[in-house]
Amino acid sequence: MSAPILKTLALIPARGGSKGLPNKNILPLDGHPLIAYSIAAGLSSPLVDRVLVTTDSPEIARISKEYGADVPFIRPAELAGDYTTDLETFQHALKWLEDEEGYIPDLILQLRPTSPIRFVHEIESCIKLLHDHPDAESVRTVTPSPITPYKMWFMDGEDQPLRPLLAVDGIDEPFNMPRQKLPPTFWQTGTYDLIRRDVIMKRNSMTGKTILPIRVENVHAIDIDDLDSFRKAELVMKNLDCIRL
Repeated sequence: MSAPILKTLALIPARGGSKGLPNKNILPLDGHPLIAYSIAAGLSSPLVDRVLVTTDSPEIARISKEYGADVPFIRPAELAGDYTTDLETFQHALKWLEDEEGYIPDLILQLRPTSPIRFVHEIESCIKLLHDHPDAESVRTVTPSPITPYKMWFMDGEDQPLRPLLAVDGIDEPFNMPRQKLPPTFWQTGTYDLIRRDVIMKRNSMTGKTILPIRVENVHAIDIDDLDSFRKAELVMKNLDCIRL
């Protein structure tokens, strides 16, 4: 590349409260707290400038520091509720870093603790992709949809007609067509989100309008929200050459 890689901050949001799986961010996965795998992912790439955890929990903060992350502040409780958005969390962190440290990264790499299966080459692909496409505003990982949305419906009531979720140009009834004849679709995995800082701070968005894809394997796209997905992640990781501790 002709220009230097943009300064990239890996930001890991990890609030203390979790109703579906209590304390899930620090539950042991193959001998280490779940959040440690996201910290290790950020630290593993030479293209990442800094790895920071934003949390409201002193316990998560302590563990995160032990595994090498920066935790320069404790997130206010009002930004750690069930309905707190990523945008609010990230704007708070980025404003704190600018105001208190004068630190202003170019790119923000979101590494959710609940997606522990990652590879260094995928992180670097995300960063290089946004670097090489200055008109793009973000990168998001996707994987093929296991169920086509063209066979999904809106239901307005038990006694009301179904309404198809999506239409396809040139196909009158896509819900009656073989899957092979329908356009391929992808769902976002949450494994990596890479966003330009100005999109977050000036556009008030976590993606912007121009979002580039990085495709990941479906079996790697595990989002931990209960004990079953926790155990599945542990089994899958044992058979992969992914980022480990």
